[in-house]
Amino acid sequence: MGGREVLPANKILTIPSYRKLARSYHPDVNKEPGAEQKFKDISNAYEVLQDDEKRSIYDRYGEAGLKGASGPGDFTNPFDLFESIFDLGGMGMGGGSRASRNRATEGEDQAYNLVLNFKEAIFGIEKDIDVSRLETCGTCNGSGAKPGTQATKCSTCGGQGQVISAARTPLGVFQQVSTCSACGGTGEISTPCNTCNGEGRVRKSKRISLKVPAGVDAGSRLRVRGEGNSGRRGGPPGDLFVVIDVIPDPVLKRDDTNILYSCKVSYIDAILGTTVKVPTVDGTVDLKIPAGTQPGTTLVMAKKGVPMLNKPNIRGDQMVRVQVEIPKRLSDDEKKLVEELADLNKAKAPNSKRQPA
Repeated sequence: MGGREVLPANKILTIPSYRKLARSYHPDVNKEPGAEQKFKDISNAYEVLQDDEKRSIYDRYGEAGLKGASGPGDFTNPFDLFESIFDLGGMGMGGGSRASRNRATEGEDQAYNLVLNFKEAIFGIEKDIDVSRLETCGTCNGSGAKPGTQATKCSTCGGQGQVISAARTPLGVFQQVSTCSACGGTGEISTPCNTCNGEGRVRKSKRISLKVPAGVDAGSRLRVRGEGNSGRRGGPPGDLFVVIDVIPDPVLKRDDTNILYSCKVSYIDAILGTTVKVPTVDGTVDLKIPAGTQPGTTLVMAKKGVPMLNKPNIRGDQMVRVQVEIPKRLSDDEKKLVEELADLNKAKAPNSKRQPA
């Protein structure tokens, strides 16, 4: 299948990258002054980079060797050309400058799952949570290097932080850019800090006081700025995202800002009306069932629902669905009374006929 060699990342220019770059400077597309000459320089440089013999001369003798081969005064250093136009790491052409890889970067965001009971989610609560996160190493101040030592350029990648794996096959040369394993992508080799093992950050636990607002629900996310992982090389920290989970109530059901509850009453109470005790998030409340209430009727208890998120003074309602219980069996006395009631209804409607029991 052919051999595999590792090249510094700044020695490669992929075909898609060249085409994208050349197209942006093509005279038919770019009308800016000097674009045509830049397009010619790009084409010449790409020809050098893709020619094994010319690249070999450049690797052995540098720019002077190529000047001798192509004539004085008409050669443009291919690597300098492309690096002057854009960072080689920005177009899939290599690793970019060592300075860009070692610059300060923002820390990663952290996630924390917080479980609340039903009423805690509705009315809000303040809780202390313990968060495990990466913090800047105090021994090396985030550099990752052992104090008193000095970093040197990585010999594997030439300080680029990336290498190219080139595999020659019958179908051609396949190349892949990867992070240099020797330096971890920094482009430098240093004696690692004994505390953080060269990472520049150590994992610690921190207790955070979290204020959960009223009205959160399962799936809600709270953002706590600056409480994520510390940044690298002195970069700003990430954020902490608290994901809310809520334990359901066995009786009360939530529907957005409304609370749903089912209430059972006898058919006598539905006919005559009554007052029942109803549980709410505020405690037990008396609810009047009007006379003649029909099965499936929904009664509204205003402002007994969930506070609106970020607007705690606005609350939803509690919706009470009335279920009328009809007995399957009646005593003789009950049956007699119901029959008397039926006779009264018959008297009111002389054209109706009651079926015999």
